[in-house]
Amino acid sequence: MDVNLALSPQAIAFARLDTKPKVLARMAQLLSTAYGIDESEVLENLEAREALGSTGFGRGVAIPHCRSTSIRRPSLALLRLEQPIDFAAADARPVSLVCGLVSPENAGATHLHALAAISRLTRDEATLQMLADSPDTEAVYALLTNQLLQNAA
Repeated sequence: MDVNLALSPQAIAFARLDTKPKVLARMAQLLSTAYGIDESEVLENLEAREALGSTGFGRGVAIPHCRSTSIRRPSLALLRLEQPIDFAAADARPVSLVCGLVSPENAGATHLHALAAISRLTRDEATLQMLADSPDTEAVYALLTNQLLQNAA
């Protein structure tokens, strides 16, 4: 199953943030800058989704996600936190890797397939360790691009 996730080098950042609201705001900023979508719309949609229940996936990973009318395909951003924070994750572990996803408004199955692809990527212990150990955002981009291409094949 080919998800065709957009991934821009500008959508990857390392940051020191200490609360979930700050993480969601930075994620909205990353998605906005990288994909040219409205930052306030994305933040509002991410916050609305998070209000339904934590997107803390477990194992130190959160996958905040939403939809937008101003995007054509599922688009990914990644934020690696310098210090893990409480994200009210399912397993109660603090989160240090945040994978943001914004999909087109009417992309029902495509949005779910994109979430599944991110989930598969972050379930792999070796991949998580490589993401944690990457020295810079360029290395993270190369790793993600390689992993997403492998998973699409």
